[in-house]
Amino acid sequence: MDREQAYSILTEYNISEALIKHALAVEGVMRHFAALYGEDVEKWGIVGLLHDVDYEMYPHEHCKKAVEILRANGADEDVIRAVVSHGYGICSDVEPRHIMEKVLYTVDELTGLANAAALMRPSRSIMDMEVKSLMKKFKTPGFAAGVNRSVIRQGYEMMGADLAQLMDETIKGMRGVAAEIGLKGEG
Repeated sequence: MDREQAYSILTEYNISEALIKHALAVEGVMRHFAALYGEDVEKWGIVGLLHDVDYEMYPHEHCKKAVEILRANGADEDVIRAVVSHGYGICSDVEPRHIMEKVLYTVDELTGLANAAALMRPSRSIMDMEVKSLMKKFKTPGFAAGVNRSVIRQGYEMMGADLAQLMDETIKGMRGVAAEIGLKGEG
């Protein structure tokens, strides 16, 4: 499966602009982390792009319908497993094991937090966001209350990563797709 096919599948099952932008943000961050780890950038990007493929049409079967959709479209089993593992402990019992799965599990929620924080900035941009600012939002439970901070914590612990460094790399990954996700800001 290539990126064009993955995007076509995503938009066949999702019409919400917010969900599509979220998928693009996660794709960008996954590509960034794949490059950092010397992994397959295309595969990681496709996993990020398709992680919520079933969410809009089948919210009560999230991570379950994805298996059917992705198999029917010829996705590799490791791509399917990674997609399903991002719902670990919430809507899936597939534990993230591979680094790709652990990164997806963690950055799914973290990109949501970063997106919300960027929209609150005067610039409405990810381009000028600093880790310190994102960390402050992370520590404020009332901010972006729908973001599951325990998933982020569990994820960075699984990865053996430092939260500040993880936030920094997530911001960098989102900057790479800022225009596509509406967070480029003015000028």
